[in-house]
Order: sequence, then C-alpha cells, then structure tokens
Amino acid sequence: MLRILSLKFGRVYRCGKFLFIVALFVILLMNTHNLFASFQRNELTDRRFIGLNKCPACFGTSWCRKFMNSQVTFEMWGRLRFLDFFNVKNVFFAQYGEPREGTRRVVLKRLGSNQELAEIDQKICKRATGRPRCDLIQEASGPVVRRYAETKDSGSFLLKNLKDTERMQLLMTLAFNPEPLVLQSFPSDEGWPFAKYLGACGRMVAVNYVGEELWSFYNAPWEKRVDLAKQLMDIAEQLTNNDFDFALYLLDVSFDNFAVGPRDGKVIVVDAENIIVADKRLIKQNKPENYDVWYESRYEECDKEACLSFSKDILCSRVTVDHNYYAICQNLLSRFATWRGTTGGLLHDPPADVVKDGRLTALLDECTRPQKQYGRFQAAKELREFLTQLTQLSNTNR
Repeated sequence: MLRILSLKFGRVYRCGKFLFIVALFVILLMNTHNLFASFQRNELTDRRFIGLNKCPACFGTSWCRKFMNSQVTFEMWGRLRFLDFFNVKNVFFAQYGEPREGTRRVVLKRLGSNQELAEIDQKICKRATGRPRCDLIQEASGPVVRRYAETKDSGSFLLKNLKDTERMQLLMTLAFNPEPLVLQSFPSDEGWPFAKYLGACGRMVAVNYVGEELWSFYNAPWEKRVDLAKQLMDIAEQLTNNDFDFALYLLDVSFDNFAVGPRDGKVIVVDAENIIVADKRLIKQNKPENYDVWYESRYEECDKEACLSFSKDILCSRVTVDHNYYAICQNLLSRFATWRGTTGGLLHDPPADVVKDGRLTALLDECTRPQKQYGRFQAAKELREFLTQLTQLSNTNR
C-alpha cells in the first residue's frame, strides 16, 4: 500500500514539475518581445522604476548621477521583470563601473516589498491630506543618527542645517527601514561588521556586495565552520561592548543575514534592517529602573525557524544585556538552531575528539539555555576562547 502511494506521489510530483516547466516556457514565449527589450534597455536610468519620482519621499539622491549615467546595470537575471514576482524582498544584484576602477558587483535594495512601499505612500498622503492618494512631491516637502551620507554635511556627527528635502529623506528612511542609517552611522571602514553603504537614488539603495551567504558554508569543512563561528561570536561581542558605548542588538538572526567575503573570509552582517541601537551613555544618564542590573534573555521554545524572544523596552533601558550572545548561539551555532529544514547549527557533527572533550557542547548549551545565573555571559566568553583555541590548533596542523 505504501509503495502504491509512493508511486502515485512520484507521478504527481513529476507531472507537477512538467506542468511548471511548460507554464514557464509559455510565459517566456508570450513575453518574448519584452524579454528582448529588457536586455536592451537599462531600467536603472528610469526615474519611475528607481522611485526617483517619489522624492523627497525617498531614501536619497547621492548616487543618482551614477544611475543616470548608466554606471549601474542589472546582472542578467535581474533584467527579467517577470522574475520580480519571486523577488519579494526587492533585492537585486548589479554591476557598478568606474572608468579607472573597472566594474564590481553591488547589491541594490528597495528596502521593502512593493506592498510595504505602497503602504508608506498611503500613510504619508493620509497624514498630509486625509486621502490615501496624493502628490507625494508636493505633500512630502513640508531619533538621532551619527552620520547621514545623503547630505553634503555627511561627515558630521551632529546633523545641522539640513535642507527640507534632506530632512524628509532622513525621516522617510527612519520610518520605513533604518538599515541605511545603521550602515552609515556604523561604517565598515571603521571596523564595524556591516556591508558598506554606497549611496541611494530615489527608492533604490546601493551597498557593497560582500560574498556568499553564511548558509553556503553550512556543510563546509569543520575547520572553516569553526573559524566562522569564532567570527560570529566576535561580532556578538563587538556589537554588545565597544568603545563608542553603543549597543547594537540583532533582532533577526538567520543564516541568510550574514555573508562571507571570498578573499578574506570575513563574516559580515548583510541585513541590518532589524537592529536596535541603544545609547548606553544615555541610559546611564537617565537611570531608568534596574538600568544597571544585568539582563539575561530568556530561551523559549518556538515552532518556527530562527525565532528569538526579546523586549525592545528592556534592550533600550539596560546597560548590560546578553541578547546578541543568545541570538548567535541559539539561531546559528547550537544544536537548537534550525534553518531550511536542518537542525544542529553551524557547528554540527564535530570531530570525535571534540565530542569526547565535551566542552563545546556544554558551552553552546549554556550560551543558549543557561542553567546558572548570568551563565550566558560567562559561557559566551569561554566559547570565544575555546573557538580561538580550535582555530589555532587547525592552523598548526595544516
């Protein structure tokens, strides 16, 4: 009986696959003219396509000259507009060229789905006119960040004398998706583990392409995975404790939100949309209730992948919080990590001698589900040290 069901399921699967291919072929055939047109024109010079016609209700204009001069072009698959149906996040790969530097790969982001962009337009119009539709240019012309590249005063720590259009672009970015502001305020050039912000034109933001996503290394050799795990814990430490007294808490931690550089092997955060920035100096100054009491994030069972429990109010009102250690350990490194149907985390299937030693499993468990008070803080410290030892041992044995 099971064999019959299996055979039937196999036939249904093959039939469905065949129909999908036929449907895709028909779509391509019906859009042949559009396909050829897509390859011939550069849509990144179209003001409406990149959302430049929405300004000042946009993300900036610092890269508009590059867009309009055709220095930015989609890579092959990015030119096929019918594929946008599958590209819900509106993230595109493109080539950027400079006469003296040649071309390099960049990532273009609309910072949200088409539906989310439409909703922000409606909110702006309703607030300005009481109607869901309006002339955004006319109606839109009317938190503290450290730097803002979409103004001539981009190097300033205090944003003074912003033009009305620049102020609107800043507010629009803050309201819709603060990722560009995080990348500008904590730039990679100063050692922060984020992709480099390049610029914006309309509602299209350009950032540096880092490399393959972390998920691509899930089954990499053990030595490589140990090195990546060590870097991830270093990122957790840097974002929690740094010389600037800012804590940056990662609220969305998954294998797709990190990437690895092809040359230096460096791990970088490539999706900085869901990050809370807490000013520790301000917290110490305002002294909210229990501000100086160490806060331990709670592990909670979840039936979804890459989920975390946290309180934004607490993250913004405590000086010492273990959230980043908890997020990295639970969602990426430990046996509790789940992603794309897998379990076991990045450090799955360790060598026999590491298993026999037992320290790695114990530290990962304590970092994820601490059994002692403030146990995660200590476990994270010891885990970084242990991963460093394993990395050094691997380098010695090469």
